[in-house]
Amino acid sequence: MNIKQQNKKQVLVPMLKALADETRLDIVRTLRDTPGELSCGDIGERMSIAKSTASYHFRTLREAGLISTRKDIRTKYVSLRRDVFDEYLPGFLDSL
Repeated sequence: MNIKQQNKKQVLVPMLKALADETRLDIVRTLRDTPGELSCGDIGERMSIAKSTASYHFRTLREAGLISTRKDIRTKYVSLRRDVFDEYLPGFLDSL
């Protein structure tokens, strides 16, 4: 295995682990179907999940590089890293 393949494997494993959860897949679907970004609260309400549970899932997706977050005063916003999906998991978003 060459260095490029090893690096890709190191990136893919956390991504695939993060996506191996139904709730996180639902978050990705929600973000895929929304242009731009959504607040964490909006996503939690849409999916009927507790704030602490949502925070855990957002952190897992962020650490895997699949979403990005930004904070605006007291509100946290989430957006999908489409560039990452296109590079490492091409066609994945269309398959959901």
